[in-house]
Amino acid sequence: MATDHEFLAELFEPVGRVTFRRMFGGSGVFRDGLMFAIVINGTIHLKVDAGNQAGFEAEGCGPFTYARRDGKVMSISYWTIPERLLDEPDELRDWALAAIDVSTRAQMNKPAKPRRKNLTAADAT
Repeated sequence: MATDHEFLAELFEPVGRVTFRRMFGGSGVFRDGLMFAIVINGTIHLKVDAGNQAGFEAEGCGPFTYARRDGKVMSISYWTIPERLLDEPDELRDWALAAIDVSTRAQMNKPAKPRRKNLTAADAT
């Protein structure tokens, strides 16, 4: 699968404007600031949780995995897409929208970051 950003922007165009950031040796794909896909070594992976994982499993897809320095294999909540989706734009749109929903839920479930107190010169003394 191609990793060209122009190709990916066109592929995901039905879900809206997407942007890219380099990460994990590949690219993260974002919509409205939320990462919903990663592309590593030319393979597209979408964000997965219990709500959409069964569809990936039914297609024989699996999670993105990597080996840590200590040799332990780790996986993250991004799974490969079925290759056939590249030829089925309406279905790819549905899978991508589901991944965006997963990212939205994950963001909403994150605990709020504590606010930093700005120190003044008087506080420092």
